[in-house]
Amino acid sequence: MGLIKAFTSAVSSELADQYLEYFYCDSLSSDVLLTKGSKKNTKHSSNNASDNVISNGSGIVVNEGQCALIVSQGAVAEVCAEAGVYTYNASTEYSIFAGGLGKGILESFKQFGKRFTHGGEIPTDQRVYYVNTKEIMNNKFGTSNPLPFRVIDQRTGIDFDLSIRCHGSYTFRIQDPILFYRNVSGNMTGSYKKEQISNQLREELLNGMIPAFTAVGAKGVRYSEIGLHSEEVRRKVMESLDTTWRMNRGLFLVTLSFNSIDIPPEDLERIKDIQETAVYTNSSMLGAKLGLAQAEALKSAASNESTGPMMAFAGMNMASMAGANTGFGNMVNNGQGIPPVTPMSASFAAQQANAAPAQETPATAAPSSDENTWKCSCGADNTGKFCMECGQPKPAPAPAENGWECPNCKIMNKGKFCPECGTKKPAGALLYKCDKCNWEPDDPAHPPKFCPECGDPFDDNDVQR
Repeated sequence: MGLIKAFTSAVSSELADQYLEYFYCDSLSSDVLLTKGSKKNTKHSSNNASDNVISNGSGIVVNEGQCALIVSQGAVAEVCAEAGVYTYNASTEYSIFAGGLGKGILESFKQFGKRFTHGGEIPTDQRVYYVNTKEIMNNKFGTSNPLPFRVIDQRTGIDFDLSIRCHGSYTFRIQDPILFYRNVSGNMTGSYKKEQISNQLREELLNGMIPAFTAVGAKGVRYSEIGLHSEEVRRKVMESLDTTWRMNRGLFLVTLSFNSIDIPPEDLERIKDIQETAVYTNSSMLGAKLGLAQAEALKSAASNESTGPMMAFAGMNMASMAGANTGFGNMVNNGQGIPPVTPMSASFAAQQANAAPAQETPATAAPSSDENTWKCSCGADNTGKFCMECGQPKPAPAPAENGWECPNCKIMNKGKFCPECGTKKPAGALLYKCDKCNWEPDDPAHPPKFCPECGDPFDDNDVQR
């Protein structure tokens, strides 16, 4: 019982002339993994035997991407994975044409194959199965439940687990058709399709990703970079699936790709917090952060209008002295960073706070002979931003009556129409804007004589029509 190679290709007419009957399989789609071959009787045939009997001298056609298994009494008796036409001879020794399947299928044949000569008589049940040996494409996977991923960063000392979700696709190939027939499909009258095993393969693939993620995470690979290491992940997954896929089913994972990789928002915030905290283990970075905080405190104190700036400076002074006592200022100096802000004298701040209690009513501006001089509510004349007597800040100028007043909703406008009710600007309300540099005065109805930006005089050309 063996196969003898006749020629590499043939057409139907030649097969009809050569053989009484032959077995053939059309092209296998990616959804069909194994199917039973069809017996074709030729014009010279008068054989009415069962489809499960292979007559001596029958022809067997094998196409590219196929492997033909001759099964006798339920056991694999012949294997052929090379494209061509073969003659079946029951009296010869067994033959195996491995094609591109390698030595693995030969070992499986030696382990599981069984010869049936039956004394030259035809056995009661013989079948030809065709196995799809092409790469099976478009297999989707997705994590219904999150997978653990170990995050390691030796620079910052981070080492913890987070939850990860990923989606993508993979391809596989039947590398050992004998194992696939023996342990997966078995004898059948029709076809074994991918959908019959796809759920099982997907779950096993996801389970194999857990040790693979652990291995790449231990090397310091970030979760967002897993897609860049897909080949390494594929090898690790295949190592995990070696028993269930390769040794039991004859399957091989060809490619593995990731479309999306996500982690929960709480884990993302956790990573950011730990990284930010780890940055401040560097004394220079911590000192720079404290110096920036003190500078922001100075700005906030200068703009404080509720309790008076001197009280704000006094509070900031106590915080600065506390920072100096803990050595935060030296952190910057040791790291050659920004020097810390020197705190003001606590006694001076206290004297100023007692001499300048917070006023219940804000200071108001009063007319003065000097344009830059303003009068405080305590009666003192000042030229700076704070009163020299009580510390009250210089009051902000009252907003100018800019533009034109809408006759309907009584709001001030600068445009041609009121933004509230849509009323058009009255004809007498002139608004000015520099026609050279587009500079616009604070009060468009009362511009200066000359533009402060380009020096162009304001005239009728600058009126907004």
